[in-house]
Parts: sequence; C-alpha cells; structure tokens
Amino acid sequence: MAEVLLFHHAHGVTPGVTAFAERLAEAGHTVHVPDLYEGRVFVDLGAGMDYAHEVGFGTIAERGRLAAEGLRSDLVYVGFSLGVLPAQLLAQTKPGAAGALLVGACVPVTEFGPAWPATVPVQVHAMADDRSFVDDGDLDAARALVAGAADGELFLYSGDKHLFADPSLSSYDEVAAVLLMERVLAFLN
Repeated sequence: MAEVLLFHHAHGVTPGVTAFAERLAEAGHTVHVPDLYEGRVFVDLGAGMDYAHEVGFGTIAERGRLAAEGLRSDLVYVGFSLGVLPAQLLAQTKPGAAGALLVGACVPVTEFGPAWPATVPVQVHAMADDRSFVDDGDLDAARALVAGAADGELFLYSGDKHLFADPSLSSYDEVAAVLLMERVLAFLN
C-alpha cells in the first residue's frame, strides 16, 4: 500500500478533500492531509485565492515542503489545483518520490528542475473544457510533462468544472469524480 501526501485546493481542507483522503485510507493507503491554510476554509473560491495571494505561493509551497519532513521518502504526492504546486515541487525535487497525481493544474516542469524525474510515475487529471486549466497554460504544461516523463498519463474528463472531484462544492461532477477515484486507486496499487 502507498503512503500519500495530499494537498488541498484553494478552498482549504473542505469536507470533500477529507472524504477523498478517507476513501484512499479505506482502500488501505496511509494518507496525510496537511493544512496549508492553517485552519482557514473558504466557501468562495475567489476568497481562497485571495488568501493564497496574500500569503504568497512561495509560502504555500514551503508549507507543503515542511509537511513532507519527517515522512518517509517514497511518498505519492497528490495535489488538487493550488495543491499541485507543493505536490509537483516535492515529486520533482525530493529524492525517492513514488509518484505524483496532479488534479486540475500543472506547472511547467522547468519551474522545479530541468526535467521530470525518470523514476517518478505521474498522472495529470482535469476536465477538457476547464477554462482555468486550458487558458492558464496548465494543459500545455501537462502535455509537455507527460511527453517528457518515462511513465506519464494525461486524463481529460468531459466537462468544464475545475474542482470536479470535491463533493462538498457546487462544481462536483459525480461521473468524473468516480472515474478519477478508480484511476487514482489503480495508480496507487
């Protein structure tokens, strides 16, 4: 079974993020869900993003890096949207990473190094018509990452929702979320 470090999206650790982690734990995986927002949860995505801007994306990434300290090295890093930043950073830079699952976002590989590590399998998941994923360059970054990875896959789901896997949000898409969970569990196994 895998040990997973799961990073939340810009709303914070919502009940939906907790439910996702609990589903992984029910499947036998050890899951850690650090709170990069130090207890804050935002109902409004804009307010959550405002907080992330106020704190700084570098601080968010550093909080994620610190959350990995003291844990074993062969973690699978999972990030939802904003949480992709620390997940991808750690998967690319921390020796021994067992894998990465990037949901709803992808950063250009060159942000954290010259190339994706050959020994780290990676999957990127997003909705095909998610404007923030497509228009902000994440789709292009995901395609480049997967093309350069020894073991990489890009899964595009039908729809335009950004945070489609969180059942506590109005953007939840059950069909896509169920398929995502199936793919995540297969990846972890």
